[in-house]
Amino acid sequence: MTVNAMTQQPSPVEALPDVLTRIVSELHDVAYLLERIEPQLLEVGGGAELLNSPESMKVMQGIDLAVQKTRGLAEFIDTITGEIPQDWAVDVATALSLVKLSEMQRALGGATYHSNVQPLSKAAGDFDFF
Repeated sequence: MTVNAMTQQPSPVEALPDVLTRIVSELHDVAYLLERIEPQLLEVGGGAELLNSPESMKVMQGIDLAVQKTRGLAEFIDTITGEIPQDWAVDVATALSLVKLSEMQRALGGATYHSNVQPLSKAAGDFDFF
């Protein structure tokens, strides 16, 4: 009698343009949610008086920058998605598990995430392209 080992089910493979289109949609949702923070901060923080504080202005400018970068990234991905053939596929389960593994590795190692995020202390009007 032969006992078969657990059969592995194939990972879900999806067309890369479809996955990227969903990512673009999520990025637009994030930009919209970030935009909704500003009016709420003004309402909770005392209205126009909040804008008189240099620190508060930096926070508001940071929110604006986050919205712009999120939308810019969404537009970039949307632009390249149109040029990718529909028959290109990506193994979504493997891709997501690699992202989770990377996050776990950072958390367990105590490593901080290094990026080129613009500090809040940067002067108004200064910006970087991505």
